[in-house]
Amino acid sequence: MTLSEVAIAFACLALGGVIKGATGAGAPIFAVPALAMMFDVQFAVVVMLMPNLLTNCWQAWRFRHQRLSTRFHLGFAGAGAVGVLPGSVMLARLPPHFLSLGVAFAVIAYIAFRVARPGWSIGRALARRLSAPAGLSAGLLQGASGLSAPVSLTFLNAMKLERPYFIFSASLFFVAMTLPQLPMLVALGVLTPQRLLLSTCALLPVVLFMPLGARLARHLPRKLFDRVILAVLGILAVKLLLDALL
Repeated sequence: MTLSEVAIAFACLALGGVIKGATGAGAPIFAVPALAMMFDVQFAVVVMLMPNLLTNCWQAWRFRHQRLSTRFHLGFAGAGAVGVLPGSVMLARLPPHFLSLGVAFAVIAYIAFRVARPGWSIGRALARRLSAPAGLSAGLLQGASGLSAPVSLTFLNAMKLERPYFIFSASLFFVAMTLPQLPMLVALGVLTPQRLLLSTCALLPVVLFMPLGARLARHLPRKLFDRVILAVLGILAVKLLLDALL
């Protein structure tokens, strides 16, 4: 990596940290498409492994007393851990342009749903029944593209959870997926010692900029913040599509 690539990667990860600090989840929503645009999807997914694991471990511990039923978490997080395994095989085996298209379409689906159905909600009883299918789908998407948000965060948002409950549920889900994903990617030859070191270093900008995101969330209107993020994501998705198709 050149010095300019390192600087750009740092900025992408820092913006991911801002999003995570503001919302409690979603650092990969920005970081993965941006890194995939510069390098490739495999690299982007691997770089986000340690930031995902360690920041979500901390958040899950911090909000451990604000959790939903054990049945819900076992269904959602457990199914996510299962789904990420075949998704990781897809990450290792599919051509890079296929993976770029997958990331682009996942981002577009997330934007489209957020814009079209901002007030969509589901009750707790239905959410418990849907927890395993939603977790499995999100895990598959996370393993293959590094982005489960079109399913996982949309599903949790639709439950209209209070912020602490949302953060715990999302954090536990990401930890449950990342733990089996690490050895799986090592076995597939995707996660090398050098990439693991880069992923560990990537933790620094994410953690440094999470407090900035938390401050912005307190002072900026939530709708304005969301619109800015969606606009940036739209630009990234279009760029990924063009790079993959042209």
